[in-house]
Amino acid sequence: MMNDDGKKPREVFREEHKALVKEGEAWLKETSQACMVVATLIATVMFAAVFTVPGGNNGDTGTPIFSKTRTFYVFMIADAVSLFASCTSVLMFFAVLTSRYGERDFLKSLPRKLILGFASLFVSIATMMTAFGATLVIVLNGTVAWVYIPVTLLASIPVLLFGLLQFPLFVDIVLSTYGPGIFIKKEYKNKED
Repeated sequence: MMNDDGKKPREVFREEHKALVKEGEAWLKETSQACMVVATLIATVMFAAVFTVPGGNNGDTGTPIFSKTRTFYVFMIADAVSLFASCTSVLMFFAVLTSRYGERDFLKSLPRKLILGFASLFVSIATMMTAFGATLVIVLNGTVAWVYIPVTLLASIPVLLFGLLQFPLFVDIVLSTYGPGIFIKKEYKNKED
């Protein structure tokens, strides 16, 4: 149906929210660029860490010296997960940056990419710190056992900070994307006791 000016509801909505679309686009681009820089740095460090394994390599065979230890497996798995998660994060934030920013994109497409980007960035940071802890255990090799607990606690601070600072935003995006929207009627039950 058209209003008195001969405009359909979608046209009126589009005109009334032009500024909001521009603000949303600017915020998404700034957020994506910042997160993409962090994810790229993590990917770079994690890629380099695979080739400079803790303890070095055996000169005769070229295999890592500590390859038979459990801690080395923890290091390798954490490093690989961190690398893959940070690459996924870079790709998701790149997809946000190169999006069309159309009206419909703000409803599902952009929030989904942002959710996946934030989640993979968190996994990347957590596994990067796990790889750091495993490297420390390998390098110290039981010589200074008291160091493990304080360093582990300190290594968990960046993970906790990122989680605490970004969790409210993450929850808002998830709820607005997958929760009950403004166009879905909520069913209320009348409780008569």
